[in-house]
Amino acid sequence: MKKRGVALLMAAVFAVANLSGCGRNAGGDGTLGEKEKVRLMVWSPSEDQSKDSGEWLQTMCNNFAKEHPEWDITFVYGVADEATAASQVAQDPEESADVFMYANDTLTTMTDAKALAKFGGKYREEIENTNSEEVLSSLIKDGDLYGVPFTTNTWFMYYDKSAFTEDEVKNLDTMIAKDKISFPITNSWYIASFYVANGCTLFGEDGTDEAAGVDFEGDKAKAVTDYLVDLVNNPNFVSDADGSGLSGLRDGSVKAMFSGSWDASAVKEALGDNYGVVQLPTITINGEEKQMKSFSGSKAIGVNPNCEYPQVAVALARYLGSADAQKAHYELRNVVPCNEELLSQITDDALVTAQNDTFNNTSIIQPFVKNMSNYWTPAENFGKSLVNGEVTHDNAAEMTEKLNTSMNTSAVE
Repeated sequence: MKKRGVALLMAAVFAVANLSGCGRNAGGDGTLGEKEKVRLMVWSPSEDQSKDSGEWLQTMCNNFAKEHPEWDITFVYGVADEATAASQVAQDPEESADVFMYANDTLTTMTDAKALAKFGGKYREEIENTNSEEVLSSLIKDGDLYGVPFTTNTWFMYYDKSAFTEDEVKNLDTMIAKDKISFPITNSWYIASFYVANGCTLFGEDGTDEAAGVDFEGDKAKAVTDYLVDLVNNPNFVSDADGSGLSGLRDGSVKAMFSGSWDASAVKEALGDNYGVVQLPTITINGEEKQMKSFSGSKAIGVNPNCEYPQVAVALARYLGSADAQKAHYELRNVVPCNEELLSQITDDALVTAQNDTFNNTSIIQPFVKNMSNYWTPAENFGKSLVNGEVTHDNAAEMTEKLNTSMNTSAVE
């Protein structure tokens, strides 16, 4: 590609307040001189570049170029979704994209590889003024802000309005006593919601204390395991795997499922006028209502600190995360925006309300400390053991303690 060994310079450039990201290539009298030729490699998920989505990325980049005639920009597009971009950029920062989209839980991977630029000064102030504190916290590490957020990322509950009232969907036990509920209990991104509801923590109260580890132990955790044993044995419980929850909504055998915005269109098609979507319900443990809490995070536009044209890259990142770009993303691909001013204008979309209510009220920021990698496989296996009947009331304490130990043990130890 074109990389050049300017990482140290870039670390300083991105942190200063007065970087003229939109400066023209002007002569001494301020008039526009010859255009500066710029080549930018931009990565996004394939869906953002398809004709079905109106070629959102290409359209936004072309609009950006029109707004900046001082630059003669050649865009080179690559495909990388938000989850996998981090590993690709981290493996070879100097040969990766200049601007890319990433999921916030991969932040540590990229900062460790010095593959993600900080946004400081007036740029940070601009981002802070248009996003909630919760969104901002998902992109801050050691006090530094990395990237421009463009959506929140979490899961919530879809339901059939012909089966449940607005009051009934506030409590999972009320719902399952009435009709069939599908939940991906064997998916480790989901199962933690029950344990967190009853006071269990992952890396401290705010998810940043690596030394605190995962605390899924003691009576509080055993009580959740006992609850889950009863849940999976309830005849109205369906373990959602391989799309069975969505299939159940389509054929009427399931009346509620848990997923994110990516399934919104399919659920709307399945339920029609009975389409319902809300933040997470409570559960009842030992007679007390406890609030389920999903993992949440954000997706952001990141900039490679090794890029050759930092002013242009930063300006493009800001544009792709702007209110105008988020609005187009929402209209073309149903990507729920996070820009607060834009959100205030969207008042009649239940999906937007549910996702943001969940993010703000019934979720925790998914930890992105290194040892979070020890959580996923034990949690998945525990969910499978619940479904298979290997976890019972008789061994709940023992099995929960083993789970906690596994989640606090590195696979390489």
